[in-house]
Amino acid sequence: MKKIIYTEQAPAPIGPYSQAVLVNDTLYTSGQIALDPKTMELVLDSIATETKQVMENLKAVLAAAGMTFDNVVKATIFIMDMNDFSNINAVYSTYFDEATAPARETVQVACLPKNVNIEISVVAVK
Repeated sequence: MKKIIYTEQAPAPIGPYSQAVLVNDTLYTSGQIALDPKTMELVLDSIATETKQVMENLKAVLAAAGMTFDNVVKATIFIMDMNDFSNINAVYSTYFDEATAPARETVQVACLPKNVNIEISVVAVK
C-alpha cells in the first residue's frame, strides 16, 4: 500500500513529486535541499548551515511518517564540491549514532536544483 507523506514542517514540493512515499514499512524520501519551510527561502550562509537545514527538513519528513533518523537504512548525498565533504560530514554525523549509521553514498554532481550545494535523500524502515 502506497501512502503519500506530507508535512508543513518541511518545504513544500517545488515540482511534481511528494516529500516522501511510505510503502508498507519502508519510507522513501525525496531529496531535500536547504529551503526554510516557513519562508521557502534558501539557507546558504555556509555549507554547515545548509547541511543542517537539509537534515532538519529530512527530520520533519521522517517525523511525519512516525520515524526518526534511527529508522534510516540508506542515505544518498549529492554535493557540488567534494572539498565540502568534511564540513558536510561533521553536521551529518550529529544526526546518527556511528555504531548504527545507515549505508550511504556521496556523489559530486555538476548542478543541483536552485544551484544549492547539497541535496540528501534517505530510505527508512519501521
